[in-house]
Amino acid sequence: MITRVPDLVARSARRNPGTPALTARTITISYADLHERTELAAAGLRDLGLEGGERVAVFLDKRIETVVALLACSRAGGVFVPVNPVLRARQVRHILDDCAVRVLVTSADRLRTLRAELAACKSLALVLVLGDSLVEDEEAPYRVLPWSKVAEPASQAVCPPTGGVDTDVAAILYTSGSSGAPKGVVLSHRNLVVGAESVSTYLNNTAEDRILAVLPLSFDAGLSQLTTGFCVGAHVVLSDYLLPGDVVRLCAKHRITGLVGVPPLWIQLAAQTWPSEAVAGVRYFANTGGRLPRVTLQRLRAIFPNATPYLMYGLTEAFRSTYLDPREVDRRPDSIGKAIPNAEILVVREDGGLCSPGEPGELVHRGPLVSLGYWNDPERTAERFRPPPNRPAALCTPELAVWSGDVVVRDEEGFLYFVGRRDDMIKTSGYRVSPQEIEEVAYETGLVQDAVALGLEDEALGHRIVLVVTPCDPAGFDPAAVTARLRQELPGYMVPAEVMVLDVLPRSPNGKFDRAFLRHEIAASRPQEPA
Repeated sequence: MITRVPDLVARSARRNPGTPALTARTITISYADLHERTELAAAGLRDLGLEGGERVAVFLDKRIETVVALLACSRAGGVFVPVNPVLRARQVRHILDDCAVRVLVTSADRLRTLRAELAACKSLALVLVLGDSLVEDEEAPYRVLPWSKVAEPASQAVCPPTGGVDTDVAAILYTSGSSGAPKGVVLSHRNLVVGAESVSTYLNNTAEDRILAVLPLSFDAGLSQLTTGFCVGAHVVLSDYLLPGDVVRLCAKHRITGLVGVPPLWIQLAAQTWPSEAVAGVRYFANTGGRLPRVTLQRLRAIFPNATPYLMYGLTEAFRSTYLDPREVDRRPDSIGKAIPNAEILVVREDGGLCSPGEPGELVHRGPLVSLGYWNDPERTAERFRPPPNRPAALCTPELAVWSGDVVVRDEEGFLYFVGRRDDMIKTSGYRVSPQEIEEVAYETGLVQDAVALGLEDEALGHRIVLVVTPCDPAGFDPAAVTARLRQELPGYMVPAEVMVLDVLPRSPNGKFDRAFLRHEIAASRPQEPA
């Protein structure tokens, strides 16, 4: 019975021990090898005193040891905290302090950049370092040991059973909010295992798949590439790509069958030249983290004529929520589909009632993928995790659902359409406007590579719409041409008052467009109107 995350690897190791499990750069290891490394490192962590429920942060790029550290922590009864490798020292310290990390796994060069911040981390007792050994700072309140102390213990004993149940905490994933510091989403073993089973079911994953993991492992969709692959015994290829062309090259080299990305990445990949050897193996491609522009979807389908497109929607707080049946993509390319297996998605009015077809409301997710809330944040947990509507009054124990903050619409056939986040919605001239609707038309002009529509505070209108773009052809770009096309396709109140050009649009650590940062920067750069 699969109850905990490392069980996924153990099962595949029993079934197909010699099958490739994981590739990083030039190194490939089998499921038997991955299982053995996990057991050894878990035993090493226990020997060093790791107790059940203690947090282990992993601050590394994608490599074999990164995955082993995550699995070993879990196998030893700890809680793994993957930290995005692009974060700066101050952000890393916030995560370590917020969830009282006891053990940090990192590299020698990364530790050098962290030393000043780590000195103030009260909970940190041990740093395990990959690479060149460092002389321990005598004034540091933590010990520094080489990773080999854990990965290659003198004793070859298997880590003893740690007990526990599938509702125990497995991981904490930190996700940025629209304001304030990142918050830690607490995931149970059940969340991760059920999520892997559900996603691998609708993606039809098998042991024959070769999955390219390009998203950060600190991102729910990135971590899902590991758990989904391990669930079916697939081969997962890790990638820290620098340029979109690197993804194309890896698809060709490893004959990749499955690729999951976010819209900014897909926009870049759709502009690449894909040789036949990079396309030949691709069985499916999937989008998450925002609506994929229709023109980008069309380009990707032309690049991958034999691949199945999956349009998905997910929340870190519920791991994965909906997907569009690929047979419906031609009929409704703007839909996020229906609930994934073993989940129920409700569309709810502000008064708590269920919306009728065509009526916008908040997406509410219920089922076993609903996480355990935010770490050490009862206020935000109570705000986001609440009982679902229409629960029988006779049931005396509470069930908690995730109230997403996302506005969606359900059609007569039950298909869902993303309208926008409540905090991203533009309110202008008495109208509620979805920024995605403006962006979709901007992409269709063929004049812009990236586009983000924002509402800036305006005393008369409520919000003044600004469209921020990066042009396809910077030298010949004319913002007025975009505005003219938008006027042809959109009602007057939706036409941006300004088209602003940037060389690069800012992205969050997970690769999404950072709307909150962009809105703040634009507002801060403009003179305030006198009172």
